[in-house]
Amino acid sequence: MLWLVGCSDPSWQTKDISGLMPPLDFELISEEARSVTEADYAGNVTLLFFGFTHCPHICPTTLANLAAISQELGEEAQNDLRILFVSVDPDRDDPAKLREYTDAFGPEFTGLTGDGEALQALTRRYRVTYGYGEKDDTGNYDVSHSNAVFAFDRDGDAQLLIREDDPKEAVMADLSRLLAH
Repeated sequence: MLWLVGCSDPSWQTKDISGLMPPLDFELISEEARSVTEADYAGNVTLLFFGFTHCPHICPTTLANLAAISQELGEEAQNDLRILFVSVDPDRDDPAKLREYTDAFGPEFTGLTGDGEALQALTRRYRVTYGYGEKDDTGNYDVSHSNAVFAFDRDGDAQLLIREDDPKEAVMADLSRLLAH
């Protein structure tokens, strides 16, 4: 019995969501101002993260952590990894703003957005919520959103939910495993 346990696939170190979430599926506008779908990222390990460019803490921290992990995984991994930053603030995050924002993190990052209907469809699909705060005197507002990152395998199947408190080593090990297949 111990031999069988020792020969089985190691379990994921982050949250395994395979079979619990639907495959990657969307139609949005990229930072190049063109319509894209999940098919544009087929064959890559894809990370999906929802946020907005005016985010003071969660987004820059999460994206910087993913950039550091991507760097440590190496150039070959970077070529096979796509990190999709989906803005849920389309009023302020046009394609040019998204490109400027994601360029700061690396070439494997792509900014996406869409109209309210497209964003609602995608966030409902992955059970993600977001909401807008009250505008201040200058018209600025905050957007509440999740800090979770969804990881999809090369076939676009949901595999992992990476959370803020997952150790870097665990995330690296799981992404390495996804990239190896």
